Amino acid sequence: MTKKIAVAGKGGVGKTTFTALLIKELLQRQKGMILAVDADPNSNLNEALGMTVDDSIANILEEVRIGEDVPDGMGKDSFTEYRLSQIIQEADGLDLILMGLPQQNGCYCYPNNLIRMYLERLQKNYEYVIIDNEAGMEHISRRIVADIDMLFIISDTSVRSIRSAAKVVELVRVLKIEIPEIYLIVTKTGENGIDRLKEEIAKTGLNLIGTIPYDEQAVTFDTEGKPLVDLPEDSLAVVAVNAIMKKAGV
Repeated sequence: MTKKIAVAGKGGVGKTTFTALLIKELLQRQKGMILAVDADPNSNLNEALGMTVDDSIANILEEVRIGEDVPDGMGKDSFTEYRLSQIIQEADGLDLILMGLPQQNGCYCYPNNLIRMYLERLQKNYEYVIIDNEAGMEHISRRIVADIDMLFIISDTSVRSIRSAAKVVELVRVLKIEIPEIYLIVTKTGENGIDRLKEEIAKTGLNLIGTIPYDEQAVTFDTEGKPLVDLPEDSLAVVAVNAIMKKAGV
């Protein structure tokens, strides 16, 4: 049975780093095929994974909505499935899809439904689906990606970021999205840990499953454009993410 794991948080908190290292560990454990879905328009998950992405689902949504690129004699359903098969980027044990964002205002209900049905069929081919979301979780809120089993909300050590994490939970509740397991992770912790944040974290009502210390190696890899999945096993971030996964039972 496919396990769907979503990662959310505002920009700059280390969300994509966590997602990439989560995938790195799943690959090393040979847990089965993984589908990574980059659902954050500001994310660079493909770079963190060392993969190249040339197209997105957002482009397909626009093509189907306008209809000009659909060949004569090919229905929108067939065209959508054909185009979707083109944008899946493949690697050893891992496939990647970039969601992107709609290019303009308009009704995307019909293409959204096509994408949803296609992804539901596609996900059955994978043991894990890992979704890197923006804080607003647009694609989950529009039910394009549904039935999430586990949500990791990422925050750094700023009070503002902790409060942003609480807003993600509130959004989940308002939208009545059923997610069995929701966890908080605090990143970029220093020598003093998160002692000063305990009260603020308690207000969120979230289960703090772990922290990820500031990792100079990870920062250097990111700055130099090196894939984060190539970080050594003794990297502070890698060790911390592995510990969180074990605690969460991933």
